[in-house]
Amino acid sequence: MTEITPIPLAQLTTLRTGAAPEQMLDATTTPELIDALRDTWSRGEEWFVLGGGSNLFAGDEPFDGVVIRVLTSGIERLPSPHEGRARVRVQAGHDWDGLVAYTVEHGLAGIEAMSGIPGTVGAAPVQNVGAYGQEIQSTLVEVELIDESTGDVSTVPAAELGLGFRTSVLKHHHGGVPLRRAVILSVTLDLADVGSAGRVVSGEQLRRALGLSGDAAEQPVPLEWVREQILWIRAEKGMLLNPDDPDTASAGSFFQNAIVPESVALQLPPECPRWPVTPDLDAVTVIPLGAYDGFIAPTRSARSDVKVSAAWLIENAGISKGFRLPRSRAGVSTKHALALTNRGRATAAELAELARFIQARVQSEFGLLLQPEPVLIDVDL
Repeated sequence: MTEITPIPLAQLTTLRTGAAPEQMLDATTTPELIDALRDTWSRGEEWFVLGGGSNLFAGDEPFDGVVIRVLTSGIERLPSPHEGRARVRVQAGHDWDGLVAYTVEHGLAGIEAMSGIPGTVGAAPVQNVGAYGQEIQSTLVEVELIDESTGDVSTVPAAELGLGFRTSVLKHHHGGVPLRRAVILSVTLDLADVGSAGRVVSGEQLRRALGLSGDAAEQPVPLEWVREQILWIRAEKGMLLNPDDPDTASAGSFFQNAIVPESVALQLPPECPRWPVTPDLDAVTVIPLGAYDGFIAPTRSARSDVKVSAAWLIENAGISKGFRLPRSRAGVSTKHALALTNRGRATAAELAELARFIQARVQSEFGLLLQPEPVLIDVDL
């Protein structure tokens, strides 16, 4: 590891806020990262790790602790125990979109709809990143991580990460602490090996985004085409980083799409976009032979939760694209109502004020409190 002169977080985060921390370390290899973490933990310092800085909202005051930059990289292809699939093990600091590009180039399907998402691979399982109906939990096999409490390195199956909608046991939620304080060192994914043939696009949300319907929705499409379309869509929404476009000075979607019970969704206007969060209809019931009495209780139909569009809620609460509070340098993207943008040297306080205003308007209009998606460091909402 290398100690460097601390760099202002405004220069290292896509939202462009944050002062220089007290101390900053660079780790370019996994052993360096392990050493940096163990040394920091042994001294009882406040700390956080920084990857691409695309999902971080840092406050205006200097962070009183250590920031460890994860600069590791590398992709290793591995065999899969499942026919027609392949695995990749990727270092935590590897660029996420670089990984997606690699999988598409090599005909590996499963994360192509997540093209263009900024940030690093190690951050992806922490908030279970997803886009257009694809989520990393669908392909994640395991992660290698190091626990703060013990300093031990272990391989943890995906099933033990508590993956949910934009969350996991590793995520630092505003107002709380992670259920498991640990840092991911590498990630292993299991992907469909479809080669150049492509595959049929599954999922209503992704089909809709790609404009596939009718017979076209039942035909295989090349992974390269899916990636190109998704990158174009994200660029049109200002969700691809571009130094010449102030709409991209953001943390992506600042608010999560709301997951609500079906009964709550029914109370929203019918034109509000929504997608069912499908329950597991193939769950297996295991009855020990010694306890089997010849009767199996009938299964109960489970109503699914519903994901509703936060962007629609914001716009229909009177917050239009390009909205700004008076005399503020923070504003809603002119292209996408979910992105809060730094329009030019905005402070974290200005962005937080805008976020709170949007939350209040949506809650007043629809009774739902939108939750922030980025990790907040020394910022209150």
